Amino acid sequence: MRSGAVVRFILVAGCLFETSTEILSQTMLDRIVAVVDKEIITESDLQERLNMVAMQNRVDPSKPELRKQILESMVAEKLMLAQAILDSVSVTEDEVNRTLDQQFQNIIRQAGSEQRLEQIYGKPIGRLKREYRPEMRKQLLIQRLRQQREGTMQISRRETEEFFESYKDSLPKVPEELELSHIFIAPKTDTVHEEQTRMMLSTIRDSIAGGGDFADFAQRYSQDGSSRSGGDLGWAKRGVVFVPEFEEVVFSLKENGISNVFKTEFGYHIVQLLERRGESVHCRHILMRVEKGPESDSAAVQQLRAIRERALKGEAFADLARNYSEDDETKSLGGDLGHVAVDQLEAEFAPVVKDLKPTEISEPHRVTLKSSYGYQIVLLRKRVPAHDVGLAEDFKRVEQMALFVKRNKLNAEWVEELKKSIYWEIRL
Repeated sequence: MRSGAVVRFILVAGCLFETSTEILSQTMLDRIVAVVDKEIITESDLQERLNMVAMQNRVDPSKPELRKQILESMVAEKLMLAQAILDSVSVTEDEVNRTLDQQFQNIIRQAGSEQRLEQIYGKPIGRLKREYRPEMRKQLLIQRLRQQREGTMQISRRETEEFFESYKDSLPKVPEELELSHIFIAPKTDTVHEEQTRMMLSTIRDSIAGGGDFADFAQRYSQDGSSRSGGDLGWAKRGVVFVPEFEEVVFSLKENGISNVFKTEFGYHIVQLLERRGESVHCRHILMRVEKGPESDSAAVQQLRAIRERALKGEAFADLARNYSEDDETKSLGGDLGHVAVDQLEAEFAPVVKDLKPTEISEPHRVTLKSSYGYQIVLLRKRVPAHDVGLAEDFKRVEQMALFVKRNKLNAEWVEELKKSIYWEIRL
């Protein structure tokens, strides 16, 4: 399916876009290859996307037809973005934050560590997130518009059968898959340590208020990537960059004012407003994370061991997951992780489950989840061997393939209609 005629719509996962300021300067140096409404696509934009798609799909990026397909797909995205804006489509700050965190967790796993990712891009994680956030919002607007159009789209059994008959000889083989469930528990913060962290940051604030150098304290104590630049976060617009708790505090300050200690999902902060221009602020901050000590980790592991023992003695794993798991996305599903291809298992996950036998439950082990970490136990419900796609045994899979192709076909027709009402130009 990957090499089909229709180039699939791609949400960027491993490609970080430049900031608006950098894009402006880049435009002066790059050749503009396309213009869509008020948006432009530069040569470097195209090359970044081309390299990413070539890497993900293991194809030759030098092929002219691939370059043409990628540029056309980028123009289509910009057309949909323009229509989303015209239709007043919106996404919430929470949606942007959540998706951004998920994207970066994937990117960090691919890079190997946060430190390695920072080395690759030469920027701290915090800055990378702030720079990528506007692009993430655009991608979500496009996604939301497509969901509104395609959400009720269905495919009949007859359409699925016709699709299978047409493509059965070219459908990829189903890889070996595992049907998995899990129970996840996050270590709880030590309240004594948390209070010590808050008090230490409060002492630092008092020292700065008494004449200390904010940048010096940030370099010495801040646990954010911005510490190397004295905690400087640069310029940011309201509603675009910061999480709501941080934004509320920084926009309440007067210029050169320093906040009291406050908490966000990242830890405890103090922030200083350096300058404000309307709905944009230039600020710097000091972040101290609330670390979870060995006792917290040990408690989570012991709890999971007790739950595992109950499951081994006959209690339903799904019921235990609904009662105890702290993964909000799977808890209500009894911990169901669905079908996972063996060759797609994440590096930290594969050694734990690849040798499990059906109905076996793993020992507790550490995993990353969203922007934090925790411990989980995993149940292997079933192991499905690799096999050729069959209509009867893989009907749901074939149905999804057929629906995917149907959506892309209708989407391509819609893009052609958008081209009639929204200005666009390719300048190759």
